[in-house]
Amino acid sequence: MPGMVMFGRRWAIGSDDFVFPGAFELFIRLIWWIGILVLYSIHKGQFNCAGGALLHSYLLVLLILLAAIICALCSILYVSMQGTISNPGPRKSLPKLLYLRLALFLPELVWAVVGAIWVSDRRVNCEGAMISAIFGTVIASWIIIIFTVVAIVIVFDPLGGRKTVYLPDCANRDLESSQSGQLFYNVKKSATRVWEKRIRLMCCCIVQDDDHRVAFTTIAELFRTYFSDTDLVPSDVAAGLTLLHQEQDKVENCPKEPEEIITQSPLTPVADDLDAELENAAHYMKFAVATYGWAYYIMANPFTGLCKLKGDCCRSSPTETDIIGSDRLNMNFGAILKITGLQYRDFIHISFHNKIYEIPFYIALDHKKEAIVVAVRGTLSFEDVLTDLSADCENLTLEDVLENGFVHKGITQAANYIYRRLINDGILNQAFTIAPEYKLVVVGHSLGGGTASILAIMLKNAFPNVRCYAFSPPGGLLSKSLADYTKQFIISVIVGKDVVPRLSMPNMEDLKRRIIRIVANCNRPKYQILLHGCWYEVFGGEPDNFPTELDGDDSPLSSPAQYPHLFLPGRIIHIVEESSTRRWCSSDVKYTASWSKETAFGNILISPKMITDHMPDIVLKALNSLAQENAPCISCRAQGDFSTNIV
Repeated sequence: MPGMVMFGRRWAIGSDDFVFPGAFELFIRLIWWIGILVLYSIHKGQFNCAGGALLHSYLLVLLILLAAIICALCSILYVSMQGTISNPGPRKSLPKLLYLRLALFLPELVWAVVGAIWVSDRRVNCEGAMISAIFGTVIASWIIIIFTVVAIVIVFDPLGGRKTVYLPDCANRDLESSQSGQLFYNVKKSATRVWEKRIRLMCCCIVQDDDHRVAFTTIAELFRTYFSDTDLVPSDVAAGLTLLHQEQDKVENCPKEPEEIITQSPLTPVADDLDAELENAAHYMKFAVATYGWAYYIMANPFTGLCKLKGDCCRSSPTETDIIGSDRLNMNFGAILKITGLQYRDFIHISFHNKIYEIPFYIALDHKKEAIVVAVRGTLSFEDVLTDLSADCENLTLEDVLENGFVHKGITQAANYIYRRLINDGILNQAFTIAPEYKLVVVGHSLGGGTASILAIMLKNAFPNVRCYAFSPPGGLLSKSLADYTKQFIISVIVGKDVVPRLSMPNMEDLKRRIIRIVANCNRPKYQILLHGCWYEVFGGEPDNFPTELDGDDSPLSSPAQYPHLFLPGRIIHIVEESSTRRWCSSDVKYTASWSKETAFGNILISPKMITDHMPDIVLKALNSLAQENAPCISCRAQGDFSTNIV
């Protein structure tokens, strides 16, 4: 922060990012230099073999070259350790040292070629140990050169030559002139094109059509807008995240005032039905995780899963089950059967078809709860990721809805696809023909949870008693009016510090401002921040004592929001880990659950569990644990109600 400028362009690396790679290379070079010095000292005066004269000269020059490289690395390492992230002044001499270090690669390359020629010369008749040592030296030289080239490619910024036009400042420039306006437009267009190329490269293995091209452009615009007003390099972000994690832990461990506890206590609109909803959620989560098919089943049963599924591979699917899409060896359907515990005849329709905005789902009869269940799969493919990242807002137009509002574009298009399949293809009519007295329940996890929520809104008019259970749904999903409307029929379940329900464009903007502010206020060098951060993440301990981001709260970085606020759907059950008892090969975790407000997920929490808390197996484990704890209470309450009815 900012990115280092060399050869007249900006690079995606800071001048304080050479501490760890410099120290590693310095360690390798020192061992290498000492080894060559020992080798030369032992064999001094014994270079009378064929090719010995060239070997003598080779070792002497190599010792001098390595000494020069070691001196250059020491200087780079020392200078890179100076200053702080936001104060690169003490490191202003680093580019000159890097020019010197890069210049030393030329003689090293030449000498590596000379060594390779000497080793491959069959006329050389020196000791085997000497030849092996030179061969190792040549290999080491080429490895370091190749890794250096790869590193240069990685930190190359395609827009580095255009960074002279810093986008946030462009608004304050005189853009009345056509020249300035055209320059600003060209910079934005180039940035969008670069992001689009990156996305295309990442998705090179999937067939690309018009929908993909539109999605690539939309996502590229989103990334360009988000990253255009910052000059952070990846290591700055890593340092900012570890500082934020420690700061959040400090705030979390601080005792709260009684008033603060009261104002932040969970909302309990219908406290009595929490246990019942947890039992329902635990039951329907099985249907949600089953949509992941064999991938989830083998992850949950790593030693026996594949063998159990192979037993069903040769069985043919019954003709009465409508299956769309590819399911090689019947593995996905076999996993769905085992996870849900249903029979072949209980499935009305299964779709494994997967494209952008078109995600797999199935419809099944749940006789235990007397429900027709529509289960939607979460993210499991590149196409699903593109659907997730199509995060523009669009209007949801529905008749007789309380108030139309904004929704997540990609997820809404996925819900539209399933809605058309259910209604236009008569799939739901077929299900209700078989079980007319059953209720309709829509479930899904992650992307599937968001899609299930919007699908339930679309189905609400035709099926007034529809219910939806959204497990770990994306945060930027519904505008406030729609979120309030869905409290009647949607339950969202979130575990711990799961990052996905907190993901929205306003929250991402807030995270970016927090990172910039906290790294600007921190007076520690980056390498110290990262070292302490790694130790803290792995071994725990006390958070570092650094200035908090609140010290600069009047910063001009607090700009107005660029994106509309979107919220989680329905009423929210938040499950947190209360205590954990670790054993030799397992751990017992105790969970607690409470109703929560959508505002409780208004910022992203940095934690090692921000990803693991989103995993479907963790969500299912937490729900099963709570359901088992609450089972006696639910049965006692049911018996009490039964006794009251008899009286």
